[in-house]
Amino acid sequence: MPTEPALDLVLEKKEALADGVVELTLRSPDGRDLPPWAPGAHIDIVLGDGLVRQYSLCGDPAERSVLQVAVLREPASRGGSAYVHERLAIGDAVEVRGPRNHFALAGARRYIFIAGGIGITPIVPMIAAAAAAGAEWHLFYGGRTRTSMAFADVLEDRHPDNVSIQPQDEAGILDLLEILADPAPDVAVYCCGPEPLLAAVEAECARWPQGALHLERFVAKPGAAEGPSRSFEVELAQSGLTLTVPEHRSILEVVSAAGVDVYSSCQEGTCGTCEVGVLSGTPDHRDSILGPTEREEGQAMMICVSRAVSARLVLDI
Repeated sequence: MPTEPALDLVLEKKEALADGVVELTLRSPDGRDLPPWAPGAHIDIVLGDGLVRQYSLCGDPAERSVLQVAVLREPASRGGSAYVHERLAIGDAVEVRGPRNHFALAGARRYIFIAGGIGITPIVPMIAAAAAAGAEWHLFYGGRTRTSMAFADVLEDRHPDNVSIQPQDEAGILDLLEILADPAPDVAVYCCGPEPLLAAVEAECARWPQGALHLERFVAKPGAAEGPSRSFEVELAQSGLTLTVPEHRSILEVVSAAGVDVYSSCQEGTCGTCEVGVLSGTPDHRDSILGPTEREEGQAMMICVSRAVSARLVLDI
């Protein structure tokens, strides 16, 4: 299946940030500027052995000469983090796709940032942007131990009044009931971290105004892709084709088999590469990216996992 055009970069620096966390600095071999990006963006890194992994950008968007990501060495690694930590070396060529952004920083009067472990990475540039804009904000950052928490010291030093660092071995887990006690208007909640934290924040924000909560997942939400599986038709408006999607095949598989080029990557509904516009019909959203408002509007869908409520969808491909 086709993928996005790639950037051929080189690993300029590999630096330990915390226990089990390394920061990668990637640069073009010829020194040219890299694509622009905004806080919340991530890239795909194509690793050896056919692995493709998504990592949040954690540097300065104004610095166009490099892209920076931080990678946690996962104990139960499926191969990606182990490759980065054990095999990727300074000077290696690195293929990158993106950036793309499904976790963009919306305008708000005040921000509540909640990070768990390596989930701090997309939050770092968001904090810089919020501070530069003069917005009110506070970061609540939890982790296993202080030494495992990347960026903790620098954030605490730069913003001592706006940052609460809470290592679990010192002070227990974040008190989300207290942090999210006041569903105030014009307050945006941004959260990234492990699934238990995301699920708990979602539960606490159920009484907040719709659209206040913004989450990012790099692993599919449990049960997100499950549901009844029946056949339906897709009309491809640009290609002039009408195809049948059977019960046990995805839209992406059917469209690609018909010879229509569609970018794709994770095929789990988490990276957003295969997002397409919906011109008519009602999608059955099974991704782990779109928020409630976007799902209700039904103007886009991830065709690697999502299906159809209606008998027919017209897609902008």
